[in-house]
Amino acid sequence: MTIAARLKHHLEAQGLPFSMVRHPYAATAAECAEAAHVPGDHLAKSVLIHMEEGPMLAVVPSNHHVDLTSLQSILSRRIGLAPETEVEEVFDDCDLGAAPPVGSAYDVPTIIDDSLTGLDKVWFEAGDHKTLVEMKGKDFDKLMKDAKHGSFCTLH
Repeated sequence: MTIAARLKHHLEAQGLPFSMVRHPYAATAAECAEAAHVPGDHLAKSVLIHMEEGPMLAVVPSNHHVDLTSLQSILSRRIGLAPETEVEEVFDDCDLGAAPPVGSAYDVPTIIDDSLTGLDKVWFEAGDHKTLVEMKGKDFDKLMKDAKHGSFCTLH
């Protein structure tokens, strides 16, 4: 099982318990939830947002999309999806498309959708397309304590 080095270091530094879940290769977050047999609304998906000031990480359930109009309104600035080159630059120890939602491990400001707060369990990409991190919801909430919160996603 592979976990991105910076993510592993950050999780260990936070002292929050987590476990690893191996699953068959899955290219997208929705396929990942299915392959790992976890509920899509409990799998946190990362979407890198491009802003003039630098990148920001938006975190939504895997069975949802980021509503860019809502997010732009919350942030009060123009935004867009980051190009793949920017994603590769920020998450240089992860496979493309398998970035963890823990922006603080990568010095990237993060905003998380309110629907991912207060859950019993949360899963998220560990940095490759075959491994998830599993945490109790209360520990995930602590992990994401410095993130902004808002409601900015729509169902697939």
